[in-house]
Amino acid sequence: MSDSYHKEQIVPVRKIKKRETNIDLAGKHKPSPKRLPKKPIKFVGIFMVFIFTVLVVFSNQVSTSEQGSSSWFANLPIVKQLKHLAESADRALKGENTDRINILLLGQGGIKHEGGYLTDTIMLVSLEPSSQKVAFVSLPRDLTVPVEDMGYQKINSINAYAEMESSGSGGLAISQAVSDVLSMPIDYYVRVDFTGFINIVDEMGGLDVNVERTLNDYRYPVMGREKDEDYEARFEHLHIKAGLQHMDGSLALKYARSRHALGSEGSDFARARRQQIIIAAAKDKLLSRSTLLSPSKIINIIGELNEHISTNLKTWEMIKMWDNWSNVNKGDIVMRVLDNSPNGLLIDTITEEGAYVLVPRSGDFAEIQYFINNIFSDAPIEQKNIVVGERSTIEVRNGTWINGLALQMALDLEKIGFTVIRVGNSSRQNFQKSIIYDLSYGEKSESLKILKNYTNANVSFSLPDWLVDEISQELKTETNPIQPDFILILGQEADPTKSGTENPENLIDTNNN
Repeated sequence: MSDSYHKEQIVPVRKIKKRETNIDLAGKHKPSPKRLPKKPIKFVGIFMVFIFTVLVVFSNQVSTSEQGSSSWFANLPIVKQLKHLAESADRALKGENTDRINILLLGQGGIKHEGGYLTDTIMLVSLEPSSQKVAFVSLPRDLTVPVEDMGYQKINSINAYAEMESSGSGGLAISQAVSDVLSMPIDYYVRVDFTGFINIVDEMGGLDVNVERTLNDYRYPVMGREKDEDYEARFEHLHIKAGLQHMDGSLALKYARSRHALGSEGSDFARARRQQIIIAAAKDKLLSRSTLLSPSKIINIIGELNEHISTNLKTWEMIKMWDNWSNVNKGDIVMRVLDNSPNGLLIDTITEEGAYVLVPRSGDFAEIQYFINNIFSDAPIEQKNIVVGERSTIEVRNGTWINGLALQMALDLEKIGFTVIRVGNSSRQNFQKSIIYDLSYGEKSESLKILKNYTNANVSFSLPDWLVDEISQELKTETNPIQPDFILILGQEADPTKSGTENPENLIDTNNN
């Protein structure tokens, strides 16, 4: 890890007393199972499905029309009665007063899986009541976060540590950890284990899944054979062709969990996308008439919900969320994954112990906090349509010593519609005034006008010699270099925290250099 990362102040998450145990968070052992008592069924039949619906309805990007499967269900008399009870209580959801409701969706293996308390899936769902918008941010399991008395730990291990100390406490513990590093309250959590997911999907009769790209994974682990003396017998070849595929619960879980597929499907970030596809398919099947009008299916699903799903959401809160967001439009849903792409907010590294982890690119969580806290902000649609229409690309360089300035600007420009192809530092970092170098030479004048108005930068149609040399050196290391339409070098006045510039005599005149 970088020195800056090690020096970052540890944020207290939750004091978890360490003790001897037979769990190994690397996945070599699992804790002795602590079985939770079965939760009583508070409502007859269909309304326990609301718990599972929190997972599937709030985790897809498929809009539901008035003729869709959820509308007839919402109009059932008994559903209307329960909605009325929730509304008549005149109670506010946590976060409504700040116009931001945050829910953490968690997936874990469960007691039948090795390392079963590690959270394999972590997804932040944010709801904005004023606009009825929804945002989803997938957090990779290898992201490291500070934990009190334990230093930096992979985020997926927090649930396991807490469960070792007190059964059932993992959901709150990881919610607190995410809350601390993002500097925002996490109001609710919903946690499901893999066995419950498999059984529920099978009870529904399987899922019809649109597989975007063929998946080939020759190292998918076979459950129960993790320690087989025949090493090759520990794995199976998982092959799923592109196109519409019908999957039972086991195959759907494998498709969502695969981590070692060939090509672009072999990353955790591709896996996050597949999880979104699976959840969307589960939502459609769950809300279909064939499921909701089958008493036997409902009864069996209720049993799985009691056994395999835990949440701190109260029933009236689920109903109110359903009522407000079940018919959200596709255009009001934002889907993001924190990743280590060239313009991503994370980078991968190896710890002193030899473990692969992901850490914030900037050395702290400030950029990630900025990104998530501003995820609902957007440019006027008219401006965005112009920039997207001109297919404008941009490279952003930091011409100052202000940490993270270029990446923050890149995030904002993406919302305006620019495709950011590169983010980095300028070799000269004493710019006062930002400058735009127009490499389209006026061909994308409308985008240039929007960019200039947004940044208040100067404009030049030629590159200075020092920048030409700098770019030439950088291009030697790129296999398929892409020339952007614009290069933006940020000056000190671009810092949103400062109203003026100190020591102006040391700054570059960007029009002449």
